[in-house]
Amino acid sequence: MKKTCRGAGLLVGLASVIALPLVGAAPASAVEADTWTLHGGNQYCVKPDRGWPRTYAVGAVEGTWSSTITAGLRKLPAGSTSDEVSTLAPGTNVRDPEDGGLTINIWLPLSIAPAPAGTYTAEFWADDGKVTQTDVVTIKVSEEC
Repeated sequence: MKKTCRGAGLLVGLASVIALPLVGAAPASAVEADTWTLHGGNQYCVKPDRGWPRTYAVGAVEGTWSSTITAGLRKLPAGSTSDEVSTLAPGTNVRDPEDGGLTINIWLPLSIAPAPAGTYTAEFWADDGKVTQTDVVTIKVSEEC
């Protein structure tokens, strides 16, 4: 009789080990999913006849990512350039629990060309190979800077 009880106990234990992960656990892909957000929010004000020949656009990727993220600028006003991209190795960037600060981890050289007065909208982008996120870059060209 002892063998039967012991055998039944082993079967119940084995069934529990197999069934529990299926019942209440989230799928592995959901637990390990990348969750990151691009923060840019760059704003510039430049004189029409001067532009801003040497500056940077800065941003931050917040969260966790398992693939390399590439970031850059596009849709700049005519004559303006940002010839480089920034790459972030897989990693994590989270807000400081004490002050809420977030480490800037993207620096992109930017040259804003002289342009007619107006407000121009460019795009800050980041891509991990699966998802592309964007943020607005506002460039105001005005004598009132």
